[in-house]
Amino acid sequence: MLRFQTAGESHGQALVAILSGLPAGMAVDFAYVDRELKRRMGGYGRGGRMKIESDTAQFLSGVRHGATIGSPIAVLIENRDWKNWSQAMAVEDSPEARARYKPLERPRPGHADLAGCLKYNFREARYVLERASARETAARVAAGALAKLFLREFGIQVASHVVQVGAVRIGAEPVPFEAILALRDQEEMVLNCADRAVEAKMVEEVDRATENRDTVGGVFEVVARGLPPGLGSCAQWDERLDGQLAQAIVSIPAVKGVELGTGFANAAQPGSRVQDEIGYDRERARFTRRSNRAGGLEGGMTNGEDVVVRGYLKPISTLRRPLESVDFETRQPVKAAYERSDVCVVPAAGVVGEAMVALVLARAFLEKFGGDSLGETRRNFEGYQEQVKRF
Repeated sequence: MLRFQTAGESHGQALVAILSGLPAGMAVDFAYVDRELKRRMGGYGRGGRMKIESDTAQFLSGVRHGATIGSPIAVLIENRDWKNWSQAMAVEDSPEARARYKPLERPRPGHADLAGCLKYNFREARYVLERASARETAARVAAGALAKLFLREFGIQVASHVVQVGAVRIGAEPVPFEAILALRDQEEMVLNCADRAVEAKMVEEVDRATENRDTVGGVFEVVARGLPPGLGSCAQWDERLDGQLAQAIVSIPAVKGVELGTGFANAAQPGSRVQDEIGYDRERARFTRRSNRAGGLEGGMTNGEDVVVRGYLKPISTLRRPLESVDFETRQPVKAAYERSDVCVVPAAGVVGEAMVALVLARAFLEKFGGDSLGETRRNFEGYQEQVKRF
């Protein structure tokens, strides 16, 4: 079974991702993993932290001579900002140290501050925010990059794009997958929208939020192409792939909603306009669909169409014009604390969404086809492909 965990704090020495379950013999493209980490750091509206960090992956275990060996893979990503914090700690009672390490006793609405302090019985929120910070998602992206490399061995691609920033949204028509892939290959990520005219308006949304000392949210879409039918299961509630994908996306900080296919719009339509009618392509010997409103998932299983998942991101909670809060000690009304933050992270969240979708799909793939080596997994997969073709 494919499993992953992450460890590390936002301003600790490093982040660590541990991924176990990948079969032996898979080539690891180290430059690709670093490229994915760089994509997570990009996007218009990112904050000052991105000017400090330069994320690269250090492989500590599980890979030899450029290929997996079947044992758990440990990946380390250094936090460059740690040096700034540790140096400040060394200068006892300096103004710099006080500025960086003053207790966070004014919880920020929308963050984990208050709930975490109540849970762990902390009197200040810095210990909570260090782990709750979205900085942790860098480790997820590293693990997700390995899952993407695995899926790519079987012709499966995962990519994302931004469909909405603030009130600005692209049209309802599906964006061609080739256009989404082209965005992934661009050297500079702006807002990762396939429509340049709409993207320019999205930039204006971010600029307005910046001028108002505010933040802005939006919607990203992740698309996976090339999946065989039958991943996932309808046998038990927790085996349904749509539920696993929903949990994976909602686990991303600031994501408050998930949509599979056109699920939100479907709720307002009659059934005759929602279901994806079935056809058969005799030349390719495969079943087809006239539409993909289900987002490639029926009954908790892939149906052979593109898997389409959208994440709905609330605006970042840390504001340059703080909201009302209450001081932990005095219980008096105060303005919430301000920590260095972004204005818009929708494109970066899309990259994290890719990683989470890839990890879920790779796990489902291995649950169905197994294999301790890549060759064994490939034989099992090809046998199933032949079975589906002969159906």
